[in-house]
Amino acid sequence: MADFERLTITLPADMAALVKGAVAEGDYASTSEIVREALRDWELKAEIRRRKLDALRRDVGEGLKDLDEGRLVEPDLEGIMAEGRRLSAKNEPSA
Repeated sequence: MADFERLTITLPADMAALVKGAVAEGDYASTSEIVREALRDWELKAEIRRRKLDALRRDVGEGLKDLDEGRLVEPDLEGIMAEGRRLSAKNEPSA
């Protein structure tokens, strides 16, 4: 069985009401269960952010290496701007 440690948290009234409501409606057995699920979701999102940042760092590293080794390509500024406008219009994050 896992070791448990008791923590006390403070939430804004609206969040506390959401948590209590979810327990009262039977969606969760306890407030602790809600917090554990929220932390698992947070941990997953943090891992996804770390992986994206690592990939970005690799890409920047490769770009800097290409620059150092003289492998340059003239950027298609119009294409880049068009893609930015397209993504902005769709409200999508850039890759």
